[in-house]
Amino acid sequence: MWKRALFLCIAVAAGTALAQEGHPLSGTWTGDWGLPNQAQRTHITLVMSWDGDKVTGVINPGPDSAALNVFVDYGSWEVRIDADSKDASGKPVKIEAEGKLEALGSPRRRLSGTWHQGAVTGNFKVTREP
Repeated sequence: MWKRALFLCIAVAAGTALAQEGHPLSGTWTGDWGLPNQAQRTHITLVMSWDGDKVTGVINPGPDSAALNVFVDYGSWEVRIDADSKDASGKPVKIEAEGKLEALGSPRRRLSGTWHQGAVTGNFKVTREP
C-alpha cells in the first residue's frame, strides 16, 4: 500500500515539475542566420518570455540589443518576429523573421525559417537552451 502511495506522489511531483516549464517560446535561444550557401553566418541570441498575455523578448542581449515583437499562430506554431535594430555603421535596419516551432515537447526545441535583415534575406535556425 505504501509503495502505491509513494508512486502516486512521485508521479504527481514529476507531472507538476514538467507543467511548470511555461510557454514553449520562453527561454534563451541561440543559433545563426545567413544565406544558405554562405560559409559565414551571423550568430544570434534571442531571449523570450511569456508575460501571461504575449511573448516579449530581445535579440542579442547587451548594449546593441533590440526589442522583439513576437506573434504566434497557436494552431500551427508558426512564429513571426520583428525588431528595429542597427547595422554595423549605426544606421537603422529592420529585422523580420518567419519560422516554425519544431520538436515542441523537447527542452531543446528549434525555431527555423526565413530571416530578413534590411535588404538581405536568408534562413535562420535557433535552438532553445535547456
